[in-house]
Amino acid sequence: MTTESILTSDQIIELIYRINQRYGYDFSGYSQSSFARRANRIIGLTRMPFKALADKLEKDEKFFTHFIDEIVVNVSAFFRDPIFYIAIKQDIIPILRTYPMIRIWHAGCSTGEEVYSTAILLKESGLLHKSLLYATDISQRALSAAKIGEYAVTELPEFEKNYLEAGGEKKPSDYFNLHNGKICFHDDLKHRMVFSHHNLVADQSFNEFNLILCRNVFIYFNSELQNRVLKLLLSSLTPFGYLGLGSKETVEYTGLAHHFENVNYKARIFRKKISLLQ
Repeated sequence: MTTESILTSDQIIELIYRINQRYGYDFSGYSQSSFARRANRIIGLTRMPFKALADKLEKDEKFFTHFIDEIVVNVSAFFRDPIFYIAIKQDIIPILRTYPMIRIWHAGCSTGEEVYSTAILLKESGLLHKSLLYATDISQRALSAAKIGEYAVTELPEFEKNYLEAGGEKKPSDYFNLHNGKICFHDDLKHRMVFSHHNLVADQSFNEFNLILCRNVFIYFNSELQNRVLKLLLSSLTPFGYLGLGSKETVEYTGLAHHFENVNYKARIFRKKISLLQ
């Protein structure tokens, strides 16, 4: 990448402003270094000068969709951080078992590995049949991949390792077929999933959930945006609903920390308090 292709801070700010004005996508609260790194990558790939890129984003919605797919971070893995799934099984599943219906929201589901991991955990706990897993993301490309539920066979070794460390009770291969070098998940898992486009920064709550997983999303937000999104998640939780965050994330230093109590801090699982909200 040439020096001329690297966007300045002022250009990044202008780009964020123009995107927000045209599409209502507000990236002002995102990590500017992460946004700049990915925007510069697009500049390098397209070989567009800044003005041409900004103008094309405003006029070409298809190009804007591609831009969003490149800007947002889509990194996921099956049973990522096995300790988290152990905590779900030990601390939350016994409570969910008492509910007639279970609603779970994967907010920022990326390409869906986490959704399928949760579905497997629920199936092994005998709860999948009365559960609905809502999976949302800002990236249409990531959502499409998640909905299809087919993954490169190269993900299998990590899948098997994490599954066993998370206390898996069967074999990972009980839940998928191998076809054309891809892991293809069974329909009985997919039938309990609802995939939808959702922008955590701009969109509203759309249901009440017993458990929300918003893992490894906050690390890309500044403190102001973390508070705004956390407020959305809080309003989307049922009384005493659970929130799972990423291993480097917490509600502890936010303006809404007093609305949560620790369930398993090591696994970053919190529960919504009800007394302060009545």
